[in-house]
Amino acid sequence: MVIQTFRTVQDMRTQVTAWKATGLRVGLVPTMGNLHAGHIALVKAALAQTDRVITTIFINPTQFGANEDLDSYPHTEAADSEQVADAGGHAMFIPSSAEMYPAGFSTRVIVDGLTDCLCGAARPGHMDGVSQVVTKLLNQAHADVAFFGEKDWQQLTVIKRLARDLDIETEICGVPTVRDAYGLALSSRNGYLNAEEVDIARKLNVILKKAAYDIAAGGFAIDECMKAAKALMKAGFSGVDYVECRDADTLELLDRSEGRSCRIFAAVHVGPARLIDNHLVN
Repeated sequence: MVIQTFRTVQDMRTQVTAWKATGLRVGLVPTMGNLHAGHIALVKAALAQTDRVITTIFINPTQFGANEDLDSYPHTEAADSEQVADAGGHAMFIPSSAEMYPAGFSTRVIVDGLTDCLCGAARPGHMDGVSQVVTKLLNQAHADVAFFGEKDWQQLTVIKRLARDLDIETEICGVPTVRDAYGLALSSRNGYLNAEEVDIARKLNVILKKAAYDIAAGGFAIDECMKAAKALMKAGFSGVDYVECRDADTLELLDRSEGRSCRIFAAVHVGPARLIDNHLVN
């Protein structure tokens, strides 16, 4: 299947306008490239709900910190486009940095209250960069629905809030996390790991599931479960940024789960990779 590739906002908008003029619904899948099965699950979810699907690839510099992996982040445009085409996607939007951030660009998008915790605290400026680029992509594409993975739950929560607050008409849809056979959440940064480090990384989901079960089963205070989980992580991972139980909607830190929809969030380091995951407390 031949897939269209847009390099400019205007070219993408022209095609979206033409599709919508014939009554077609448009889906948007924002990514930073280096695609894996988790990204393709987003494309397939979009295909199930819309008539035309655009997958974006933009390695957004404003969401990387000074000592993070911006310079080494893989550029795999040809392979990514092939994967999307094989999945049935219709188009790629692959803009340059100059197209996204032209000379004189000076606008920031900040979502208060949801970005001062978790990855927002561990990676200063990261969530503001996410808010900025996603707002631009939503405004550029005018898609009917945009699809984001639940592995980045804080990101999904922030995007839902900014779309609501800024009256962006695009519906925001979360897609369940895709995991390998051992429960490891798929991530582009998993590719940084060797076989021994992958075995270590697979322990993260096991620890989170146990903590979620202990909280849901009762008899264990949340702070006790978090301390136990963090101890297990410190014994296996080279670093732990956080492990916390928070309200799934407000991201409020919780000490009781009764009557609340809550999730356990964690960010850990193994080898050269920083991995995040979260687990629903049933």
